[in-house]
Amino acid sequence: MAVGCGRHSAAIYDRDGALVATADELVEVEWTRVLDDVSSARIVVRPDGDCCAAFARVRSWRHRLVIWRDGRLVWEGPVLLPMWSTDGVEVHAVDILAWLDRRVPHRDQTFIQKDLTDIAAWLIQDGFEPDDPGHSVDILAPSRVWGDREYLRDVGQTGEHLRDLADTGLDFTAVGSRIVLMPEDHCARVGALTDADFPDGLTVAEDGGALATRWVVHGHDDVKGEAGGPDPYYGLLERSIEETSILDHASAAAAARSRHGGTVPAPVFIDSQNATLASDAAVDVPSLVPGWCVDVTTTATCRTITQALKIIGVKVVENGERESVGVQLAPGGVS
Repeated sequence: MAVGCGRHSAAIYDRDGALVATADELVEVEWTRVLDDVSSARIVVRPDGDCCAAFARVRSWRHRLVIWRDGRLVWEGPVLLPMWSTDGVEVHAVDILAWLDRRVPHRDQTFIQKDLTDIAAWLIQDGFEPDDPGHSVDILAPSRVWGDREYLRDVGQTGEHLRDLADTGLDFTAVGSRIVLMPEDHCARVGALTDADFPDGLTVAEDGGALATRWVVHGHDDVKGEAGGPDPYYGLLERSIEETSILDHASAAAAARSRHGGTVPAPVFIDSQNATLASDAAVDVPSLVPGWCVDVTTTATCRTITQALKIIGVKVVENGERESVGVQLAPGGVS
């Protein structure tokens, strides 16, 4: 299914499900998807009459923005910043994961040799349990990384705890009200791209700043794990970090291996976020979900790549006249 030229619609809903406002005069819409973090969206509306009165009632966190592309839901989340001006209304919103940055653990919990996906699922359930805005969790597969973790009531933000797990072998993303958990090596294909699919060109970059041939992860107290060492090609580049939520040596070693696997060799990225996918690119835009992969072949730059690359970011913008679809891609394996 080709990218085409999508048309968006949007609406604002109350936390009880009631419709607050429909963006009938939608001037501009922008929505993103990101891996292991909170995504954002924005709409600009030129309302008049009853529509203007409806948008005057929009409030942050009480209401949520919902966006459709060609009738298919592509994004939703709580309103963070409504702005009213003489020219119209601009609404900024964040996805469902943002609530977890405003939640803390609600009880003490200790995990002994549990898969990271099970721990993440508990964090999400506990975070939303006292006041659920409406969510679901979809575990695509176990992470196959086991570890010990301890969480204390009212200590730390739940969203930060979830991101800490993503540093040690787990990936997550939000699609509407659904939170998807997957192993770090998940790479199901959703399409294939070539240079012809990037008419505005693209940039291939090697991130030497991320390269490390040896990782040391320090957990709670004297817990420590390490992976790697001097590399015959790069030499020795070492990184040492603290992950105080890690309680055992095996988990610290798994975290070190996870980081080492993503930084040797130097990661090669394709960044097309400021370019536009061709209208006949053979990918379905709603299926461009971070954590999934596209097969990419590019020979247009001096650095050629033929490999599966993981989607780590999506940015879609429509201004009523033109739609641009950008995809940020990172190694699922590096060439």
